[in-house]
Amino acid sequence: MFEKPFSQACENNKRPILAQLEWAFANAENVLEIGSGTGQHAVFFAEHLPHLIWHTSDQVQYHQGINAYIDDSSLTNIRRPQVFKVGEDDFPVLDQNAKIDGVFSANTAHIMQKEEAEQLMQMVSEHLPVNGVFCQYGPFTHGGKFTSTSNEDFHNSLIERGYGGYRDIEELKAWATDLSLAKIIDMPANNHMLIWQK
Repeated sequence: MFEKPFSQACENNKRPILAQLEWAFANAENVLEIGSGTGQHAVFFAEHLPHLIWHTSDQVQYHQGINAYIDDSSLTNIRRPQVFKVGEDDFPVLDQNAKIDGVFSANTAHIMQKEEAEQLMQMVSEHLPVNGVFCQYGPFTHGGKFTSTSNEDFHNSLIERGYGGYRDIEELKAWATDLSLAKIIDMPANNHMLIWQK
């Protein structure tokens, strides 16, 4: 029997993130999650944001877990994952000609290589409509500075393991040519929520 994946970090941060998404996506109708991971966030946010449709996406190896969470929910406002790996796949197209007006991504930029993170910002910048909102959660540096020693240690461990490591907020701004960074919100565990608007 397939056992659903579980992330303690997702469990810990879902309510603080929801508190920001409730106002940031207040007027959104179709939100695309880039990097749905275990699927925990997707079903939690879809349940608590019933006015919108939550569209999941990730690399194919994560789809079974995401689908398991969707199957165990009775939600009608969540969509099954599309295959999407930044740098390999085209930006997801929604079914029934639905238009993405919100994008959410958590803890993806520091896992990606630098060029992939740059592509992510460019793709979101290109595909969001005017007034669209991109909520980007995770650990970032700001002006080249880490928010804590533990963040710097984690960044170094990511680099050692072959990941891209933390991205600087100024770097992201330079890549997201059509987006403006409306808010930088301090979040628990030395993370931030970046609210981008087009």
